[in-house]
Amino acid sequence: MPRAPSLEPSQLASAALAVIDRDGLEALTLRAVATEVGMGTMSLYRYVDGRAALERLVVDLVLSEVDLRVPARTPWTKGVTLIAERTRRAVVAHPAVVPLFMTHRHTALATRRMGNVLLGLLTEAGLSGSRRVIAFRALLAYLMGALEGQYRGPLAGPGTEVLAALPADEFPYLAETAKQARSVSAETEFREGLAIVLRGLSVYLEDP
Repeated sequence: MPRAPSLEPSQLASAALAVIDRDGLEALTLRAVATEVGMGTMSLYRYVDGRAALERLVVDLVLSEVDLRVPARTPWTKGVTLIAERTRRAVVAHPAVVPLFMTHRHTALATRRMGNVLLGLLTEAGLSGSRRVIAFRALLAYLMGALEGQYRGPLAGPGTEVLAALPADEFPYLAETAKQARSVSAETEFREGLAIVLRGLSVYLEDP
Protein backbone atom coordinates (compact mmCIF):
# COMPACT_ATOMS: atom_id res chain seq x y z
CA MET A 1 0.00 0.00 0.00
CA PRO A 2 1.28 3.55 -0.71
CA ARG A 3 2.53 5.39 2.31
CA ALA A 4 0.30 8.16 3.63
CA PRO A 5 1.62 11.63 2.73
CA SER A 6 3.49 13.58 5.38
CA LEU A 7 1.64 16.69 6.50
CA GLU A 8 2.71 19.95 8.09
CA PRO A 9 0.52 21.54 10.79
CA SER A 10 -0.23 24.41 8.42
CA GLN A 11 -1.61 21.97 5.85
CA LEU A 12 -3.90 20.40 8.41
CA ALA A 13 -5.03 23.83 9.58
CA SER A 14 -5.77 24.92 6.01
CA ALA A 15 -7.75 21.74 5.36
CA ALA A 16 -9.74 22.16 8.58
CA LEU A 17 -10.42 25.82 7.77
CA ALA A 18 -11.59 24.85 4.28
CA VAL A 19 -14.10 22.43 5.81
CA ILE A 20 -15.39 25.12 8.21
CA ASP A 21 -15.63 27.82 5.54
CA ARG A 22 -17.47 25.50 3.18
CA ASP A 23 -19.71 23.46 5.48
CA GLY A 24 -19.79 25.26 8.85
CA LEU A 25 -18.18 24.63 12.21
CA GLU A 26 -20.40 21.66 13.00
CA ALA A 27 -18.94 19.85 9.97
CA LEU A 28 -15.40 19.89 11.41
CA THR A 29 -14.48 16.26 12.12
CA LEU A 30 -11.32 14.24 11.74
CA ARG A 31 -13.04 12.28 8.99
CA ALA A 32 -13.88 15.44 7.05
CA VAL A 33 -10.35 16.80 7.34
CA ALA A 34 -8.85 13.42 6.41
CA THR A 35 -10.97 13.43 3.26
CA GLU A 36 -9.87 16.98 2.52
CA VAL A 37 -6.18 16.00 2.60
CA GLY A 38 -6.69 12.64 0.90
CA MET A 39 -5.86 10.20 3.69
CA GLY A 40 -7.65 7.79 6.00
CA THR A 41 -9.11 9.04 9.26
CA MET A 42 -6.87 6.82 11.37
CA SER A 43 -3.80 8.16 9.57
CA LEU A 44 -4.73 11.64 10.73
CA TYR A 45 -4.18 10.58 14.34
CA ARG A 46 -0.46 10.60 13.58
CA TYR A 47 -0.74 14.40 13.63
CA VAL A 48 -3.61 15.34 15.97
CA ASP A 49 -5.32 13.56 18.83
CA GLY A 50 -8.82 14.88 18.24
CA ARG A 51 -11.06 17.71 17.11
CA ALA A 52 -9.84 20.13 19.80
CA ALA A 53 -6.32 19.96 18.37
CA LEU A 54 -7.69 20.77 14.93
CA GLU A 55 -9.58 23.73 16.35
CA ARG A 56 -6.42 25.15 17.91
CA LEU A 57 -4.61 24.82 14.60
CA VAL A 58 -7.41 26.73 12.89
CA VAL A 59 -7.30 29.54 15.45
CA ASP A 60 -3.54 29.83 15.05
CA LEU A 61 -3.88 29.88 11.26
CA VAL A 62 -6.51 32.61 11.18
CA LEU A 63 -4.73 34.80 13.73
CA SER A 64 -1.38 34.28 12.00
CA GLU A 65 -2.65 36.90 9.54
CA VAL A 66 -2.75 39.52 12.32
CA ASP A 67 0.21 41.88 12.39
CA LEU A 68 1.01 42.27 16.10
CA ARG A 69 3.69 44.89 15.56
CA VAL A 70 3.02 48.33 17.01
CA PRO A 71 5.37 51.19 16.09
CA ALA A 72 7.49 52.59 18.91
CA ARG A 73 6.01 55.54 20.80
CA THR A 74 2.52 54.76 19.57
CA PRO A 75 -0.08 55.91 22.16
CA TRP A 76 -1.50 52.88 23.93
CA THR A 77 -5.06 53.57 22.80
CA LYS A 78 -3.97 53.64 19.16
CA GLY A 79 -1.89 50.51 19.66
CA VAL A 80 -4.86 48.62 21.11
CA THR A 81 -7.04 49.90 18.26
CA LEU A 82 -4.54 48.67 15.67
CA ILE A 83 -4.42 45.16 17.16
CA ALA A 84 -8.18 44.96 17.64
CA GLU A 85 -9.03 46.13 14.12
CA ARG A 86 -6.45 43.84 12.53
CA THR A 87 -7.85 40.95 14.53
CA ARG A 88 -11.37 41.73 13.44
CA ARG A 89 -10.38 41.86 9.77
CA ALA A 90 -8.71 38.46 10.00
CA VAL A 91 -11.62 36.86 11.82
CA VAL A 92 -14.53 38.20 9.77
CA ALA A 93 -13.02 36.56 6.70
CA HIS A 94 -13.91 33.24 8.38
CA PRO A 95 -17.02 34.03 10.48
CA ALA A 96 -17.83 30.41 11.37
CA VAL A 97 -14.53 30.25 13.30
CA VAL A 98 -15.63 32.94 15.80
CA PRO A 99 -16.79 30.52 18.55
CA LEU A 100 -13.36 28.87 18.59
CA PHE A 101 -11.59 31.98 19.81
CA MET A 102 -13.33 31.98 23.16
CA THR A 103 -12.95 28.21 23.51
CA HIS A 104 -9.21 28.22 22.83
CA ARG A 105 -8.16 31.61 24.16
CA HIS A 106 -6.02 29.86 26.81
CA THR A 107 -4.38 27.22 24.63
CA ALA A 108 -3.88 28.55 21.10
CA LEU A 109 -0.42 30.06 20.62
CA ALA A 110 -1.75 32.93 18.51
CA THR A 111 -4.20 34.08 21.20
CA ARG A 112 -1.43 33.97 23.79
CA ARG A 113 0.76 36.16 21.62
CA MET A 114 -2.02 38.66 21.03
CA GLY A 115 -2.83 38.75 24.74
CA ASN A 116 0.80 39.39 25.58
CA VAL A 117 0.94 42.35 23.19
CA LEU A 118 -2.25 43.87 24.60
CA LEU A 119 -0.94 43.44 28.14
CA GLY A 120 2.28 45.16 27.11
CA LEU A 121 0.31 48.14 25.86
CA LEU A 122 -1.69 48.31 29.09
CA THR A 123 1.54 48.13 31.07
CA GLU A 124 2.98 51.02 29.09
CA ALA A 125 -0.20 52.94 29.86
CA GLY A 126 0.62 52.61 33.56
CA LEU A 127 -1.50 49.65 34.65
CA SER A 128 -0.26 46.81 36.81
CA GLY A 129 -1.52 44.24 39.27
CA SER A 130 -5.25 43.65 39.60
CA ARG A 131 -6.04 46.86 37.70
CA ARG A 132 -4.25 45.51 34.66
CA VAL A 133 -6.17 42.24 35.03
CA ILE A 134 -9.49 44.07 35.01
CA ALA A 135 -8.55 46.30 32.07
CA PHE A 136 -7.33 43.31 30.06
CA ARG A 137 -10.51 41.37 30.74
CA ALA A 138 -12.59 44.37 29.72
CA LEU A 139 -10.75 44.58 26.40
CA LEU A 140 -11.14 40.85 25.77
CA ALA A 141 -14.82 41.00 26.69
CA TYR A 142 -15.37 43.72 24.10
CA LEU A 143 -13.31 42.10 21.37
CA MET A 144 -14.76 38.60 21.79
CA GLY A 145 -18.26 39.92 22.37
CA ALA A 146 -18.19 42.18 19.33
CA LEU A 147 -17.02 39.34 17.08
CA GLU A 148 -19.62 36.98 18.52
CA GLY A 149 -22.34 39.59 18.15
CA GLN A 150 -21.48 40.27 14.53
CA TYR A 151 -21.42 36.53 13.83
CA ARG A 152 -24.65 35.55 15.58
CA GLY A 153 -26.68 38.76 15.49
CA PRO A 154 -25.37 41.30 12.95
CA LEU A 155 -27.12 44.64 12.69
CA ALA A 156 -27.75 43.84 9.02
CA GLY A 157 -29.39 40.54 9.96
CA PRO A 158 -33.05 39.51 10.31
CA GLY A 159 -33.05 40.09 14.08
CA THR A 160 -32.79 43.84 13.56
CA GLU A 161 -35.74 43.77 11.16
CA VAL A 162 -37.84 41.89 13.71
CA LEU A 163 -37.08 44.46 16.41
CA ALA A 164 -37.68 47.38 14.06
CA ALA A 165 -41.17 46.03 13.34
CA LEU A 166 -42.18 45.93 17.02
CA PRO A 167 -45.17 48.11 17.97
CA ALA A 168 -43.85 51.56 18.82
CA ASP A 169 -46.42 52.13 21.55
CA GLU A 170 -45.17 49.09 23.47
CA PHE A 171 -41.42 49.16 22.67
CA PRO A 172 -40.72 52.75 21.59
CA TYR A 173 -36.99 52.83 22.29
CA LEU A 174 -36.21 49.33 21.07
CA ALA A 175 -38.14 49.71 17.81
CA GLU A 176 -36.67 53.14 17.02
CA THR A 177 -33.12 52.06 17.86
CA ALA A 178 -33.45 48.97 15.67
CA LYS A 179 -34.61 51.12 12.76
CA GLN A 180 -31.58 53.34 13.17
CA ALA A 181 -29.29 50.32 13.56
CA ARG A 182 -30.00 49.23 9.99
CA SER A 183 -27.86 52.10 8.71
CA VAL A 184 -24.85 51.35 10.95
CA SER A 185 -22.11 49.34 9.24
CA ALA A 186 -20.32 46.51 11.02
CA GLU A 187 -17.06 48.45 10.75
CA THR A 188 -18.57 51.56 12.36
CA GLU A 189 -20.19 49.51 15.11
CA PHE A 190 -16.89 47.85 15.99
CA ARG A 191 -14.70 50.95 15.73
CA GLU A 192 -16.95 53.26 17.74
CA GLY A 193 -17.75 50.61 20.31
CA LEU A 194 -14.04 50.07 20.87
CA ALA A 195 -13.52 53.82 21.19
CA ILE A 196 -16.11 53.89 24.00
CA VAL A 197 -14.28 51.10 25.84
CA LEU A 198 -10.93 52.83 25.44
CA ARG A 199 -12.29 56.14 26.73
CA GLY A 200 -13.59 54.27 29.75
CA LEU A 201 -10.18 52.68 30.32
CA SER A 202 -8.55 56.10 30.02
CA VAL A 203 -10.77 57.32 32.86
CA TYR A 204 -9.91 54.17 34.80
CA LEU A 205 -6.23 55.04 34.43
CA GLU A 206 -6.83 58.40 36.06
CA ASP A 207 -8.78 56.89 38.94
CA PRO A 208 -6.46 56.44 41.95
